[in-house]
Amino acid sequence: MIAVASGTSRGKDFVAACAAMCFMYLTPRWDKNHRLVENTKIAMTAPTGRQCINIMIPEVSRLFRNAKVLPGRMLSDGIRTNNAEWFLTAFKASDDNTEAWSGFHAVNTMFIVTEASGVSETTFNAIEGNLQGNSRLLLVFNPNVTTGYAAKAMKSSRFKKFRLNSLNAENVVRKQNVIPGQVDYEWVKDKVENWCTIVQEDDFDEGEGDFKWEGLYYRPNDLFRIKVLGLFPKATEDTLIPMYWLELAHKRWEKLQSEKFVSRKHPLVGIDVAGMGRDSSCFVPRYGNYVPEIKIHQSGGKADHMKVAGEAVQWLRDDKAKVMIDTIGEGAGVYARLEELGYHNAYSCKFSEGTRGLHDITGLYEFANMRAYCYWAVRDWLNPKNGFNPALPPCDELDAELTEIHWSFQSSGSIIIEPKEDIKSRLKRSPDRADALASTFYPKAKDYVDDAWILQNVL
Repeated sequence: MIAVASGTSRGKDFVAACAAMCFMYLTPRWDKNHRLVENTKIAMTAPTGRQCINIMIPEVSRLFRNAKVLPGRMLSDGIRTNNAEWFLTAFKASDDNTEAWSGFHAVNTMFIVTEASGVSETTFNAIEGNLQGNSRLLLVFNPNVTTGYAAKAMKSSRFKKFRLNSLNAENVVRKQNVIPGQVDYEWVKDKVENWCTIVQEDDFDEGEGDFKWEGLYYRPNDLFRIKVLGLFPKATEDTLIPMYWLELAHKRWEKLQSEKFVSRKHPLVGIDVAGMGRDSSCFVPRYGNYVPEIKIHQSGGKADHMKVAGEAVQWLRDDKAKVMIDTIGEGAGVYARLEELGYHNAYSCKFSEGTRGLHDITGLYEFANMRAYCYWAVRDWLNPKNGFNPALPPCDELDAELTEIHWSFQSSGSIIIEPKEDIKSRLKRSPDRADALASTFYPKAKDYVDDAWILQNVL
């Protein structure tokens, strides 16, 4: 499954049509008697009938006509062949007609959804019921909203994800119309001037989506983010971690990997231990601002304290390493075993602890509990304007967890993170990777002096 978030007129519907035509004519199979034994069906859909007939089908029709020798007949709503089990069709996505997707089965099936951010979960659920065998699902859309199936797809490990930025379109880069119909330089220039604000270099903040254009620095509004950069609108104020911050951290990690970077710092390791009903324990080793990997230990839904303790020992043998274990629940058994083994650099991390004397990076905010403190430390660490330049390995599960978490102020003025059960109800699982990463910021595992010391030595 593939999801493509794109700026305007970047060519996403043309590429979708190319994918449809390749699948249409490269996947069917016939036997020696010329009987179709592996059929192919393709469905293209969009929120409105106009988008299907006036946008998607013309792209397919142009490719069909230019090929000249392809079998089948080009109709107003798709391609038909002499075999009723081999076709391409386009129709409006409608919650009132989910039966249209019922029985859409074939040896090879492909579903293409354009303007996918405007298609409901109900329709996608109906489509997913047909994703069996050699099936494909392609979503293309402008990232207009941060909720819904398409938005979730850009954070899901089930999807291969792409983002098309109009600033690096061929016509824009070359300042001439090389590709007919693609976004052009004059249009982008106009939007930069009208939808963006010039900022000083000292105020440049990648976390805000700021970019450099022809020697000046700009900050985009939400319309520019969506229509030009192919980015979602800015996260709501109560979202803990914007997705864009994570994308920046992933790019830094990929750069360090290409340079074969090896950290000389001692690791701070967060461990979230699986218990009954959960498949895996999670290990996140953080070397300063670099997380080389996120390790998963499969336990088959059973508590496996000895093996998890054994995994932890590989780091604990370094006397200057610190391992933080969530000891509310199954982690208590792992921590007890490590204490028995004499590893005093293993720490019990309880998110329910108090945070007296602890503040955020500005020294202004206080926290309701240790969970809020540790998660806010992750936020401060990832925030581009703070200059830590964190590097995180690409992990769809971690991204989904961190971007799903919300925060608020209590009446006392302290920051609190929403209940874990609320997060689990939306994710349909526990945020184990995020918990493990947050544990690496547990302050009581350090020789704590004051906030300034934490900023210098922990972050």
